[in-house]
Amino acid sequence: MESTVYKDKAFWHVAAACIACLVIVNTGMLDDVSTELGYSHYAEEPVSWVPSFLAMPCNSLVNLGYILVGGYWHCQDNTAMGMKEQTRQYLKNIFSWMALIYGPVQWVRIWTQSHYSAVLDQWFTLPIFSWACIWCNTLLENWSMWHFLAVELLSFTSYFLSLLHPLGFEVALTIHILWALVSGLRAQSRYGDALSIKYLTLALTSCLGFVGLKLLDHWLAQYFVFQRFTGHFWSKVFDILQFHFAFCFLTHLSQKQHFRRNK
Repeated sequence: MESTVYKDKAFWHVAAACIACLVIVNTGMLDDVSTELGYSHYAEEPVSWVPSFLAMPCNSLVNLGYILVGGYWHCQDNTAMGMKEQTRQYLKNIFSWMALIYGPVQWVRIWTQSHYSAVLDQWFTLPIFSWACIWCNTLLENWSMWHFLAVELLSFTSYFLSLLHPLGFEVALTIHILWALVSGLRAQSRYGDALSIKYLTLALTSCLGFVGLKLLDHWLAQYFVFQRFTGHFWSKVFDILQFHFAFCFLTHLSQKQHFRRNK
């Protein structure tokens, strides 16, 4: 019963943040943000005879991976991972709900090619990275709920850099990625072992694959093997793996911390 309560709490907190973003986007406040719209920005050729929500089948269906990863980790037993504390349950459940929601958001962007969905796709990326930072720093500093709120608010508001410069989102994302890396390395140095450094290395490799393959989407399309399963498709595969290995790393360190404190 207690576990269900904290799963519900995590869901409603993520839902509230999503609704707040939707309201802000629909006010038109972010209409001037630079986004890439139209199929020309993707190397995958649209297929005319399928429904519009599958116009680019590979880039659409790959988003099911986020739902599968989020669902898998959401169903994992917290006690088995050494996560009896309410805070640890909450951290894992929030992260899993982020994955579950992020997949459909990206699918809607691919489907509609609308400015609002593109903004939400970009915007939601930032608090996902910041939540990984929060989880790491909670292991190190015993952060409270107020710390969580402050960091997430700062992360959400950093997206408004996109209004100041066309590359504002890229700057904010780079800062988030670097902060996540530093936080991961700090947590590794405190509680890590050979298995956790493996997970951290795989998460970092996946992050590099996610960024690099997305940037090389059109260039890779000159090769036949990347003309349907394009660079953008594989970048999403790496992003999903990044999510999974981040979960592996953070839950493993949570277990290590739990055992160390209860010796």
